[in-house]
Amino acid sequence: MLIGCIADDLTGATDLGVTLAREGLSVTQVNGVPDDALQIPAADAVVVALKSRTNPPEDAVAWSLAALKWLQARGAERIYFKYCSTFDSTPRGNIGPVTEALMRALHSDFAVATPAYPRNGRTVYLGHLFVGDVLLSESGMQNHPLTPMTDANLVRVLAAQTEGKVGLLSSADVEAGVDALRARCAQLRGEGYRHAILDATRDEHLLAAGEGCLDLALTTGGAGLGMGLARALAKQGRVARKGAPSRLPPLDGPGVVLSGSCSKATLGQVAAAQARYPSFELDPLKLAQGPGQVDEALAWARTRLGATPILISASAPHERVARVHDALGQARAAELVEDAFRRIATALAAAGVRTFVVAGGETSGAVVEALGVRALAIGPEIAPGVPWTAAVGGAPYRLALKSGNFGGPDFFSRAFEVLA
Repeated sequence: MLIGCIADDLTGATDLGVTLAREGLSVTQVNGVPDDALQIPAADAVVVALKSRTNPPEDAVAWSLAALKWLQARGAERIYFKYCSTFDSTPRGNIGPVTEALMRALHSDFAVATPAYPRNGRTVYLGHLFVGDVLLSESGMQNHPLTPMTDANLVRVLAAQTEGKVGLLSSADVEAGVDALRARCAQLRGEGYRHAILDATRDEHLLAAGEGCLDLALTTGGAGLGMGLARALAKQGRVARKGAPSRLPPLDGPGVVLSGSCSKATLGQVAAAQARYPSFELDPLKLAQGPGQVDEALAWARTRLGATPILISASAPHERVARVHDALGQARAAELVEDAFRRIATALAAAGVRTFVVAGGETSGAVVEALGVRALAIGPEIAPGVPWTAAVGGAPYRLALKSGNFGGPDFFSRAFEVLA
């Protein structure tokens, strides 16, 4: 296993998985903390997808360390901790606490953080994260219901979550080449820094970072650095490029879109899908009153399953989300929506649905858990960072698990066109 990867949510795991597969690595994704009895195919990279982004830091650390132990027992040569390219976290973490726990377990005293992914419009300059041409704190992420990002200065954000000092590998350091980048890392380590945010505004920076960081016991970041690491391994002759991930085997049955993300991108995608597909809207305030609305959604869905996909959505604009949080509390609202999607996914699977498109990391985690899918094979890419996947073992499912901010306005229809 060339790379053992620990991702803090499901959609981030598939983002990294398709990136590595596109670079020629064989990839298997495992959902949840794996146990010793789990059997998976041998692969160049194994991505363990946790649901740890918004859990208490102590839980995120425990699960991440369990995943590390499992990967090490299977011969992982290097460890990669993957989080969102928008650095989704709270003042307590979990990026900082998990990074430092993994460092201690790996006896490492220095780790580089590289969330940038220019292919998806995420760039870092002078330590500040941009989404497109605006700062992270002005991109809509400042209104995220679970991990509001109100500061674009990642040096400052990570420093608030860690015990060790956080430095910067600036664009000038990266532009100077691999040897200079390694020398700058050594200098920061010598000055007592334990972490460094790495600037990257184009793919060439990620390639330099991948080569410069390849021998570190731990690297962290988004899917972009995964590309850099894969290219560095290929340069050493460790990877035989195989081209794009293969198409998935066909499955009969209807397709369903389940959307729980409230990101700007997903709201636009939901609006486009509502104009094209039959749709049903979940309301957390009604969900709080009992099982009635889920039963209503399922009754509605069963009469519409067929050749045309259907959409069941809990996505809502910030103002409506804020009203729900005022009434129910943030944690309770999230719990209600996730539980609703668990029930809906289970019932639809029993009705014969085998093809699901899911929007939102928390929603994806709930759906995959409900379906009992333990491992995934990576299939063709729908949009940058979002592949179709196929369940490995157990019932056959095709799943597209989309991070909230990913994909264009026509993502949902595009997903089904890729399968055609």
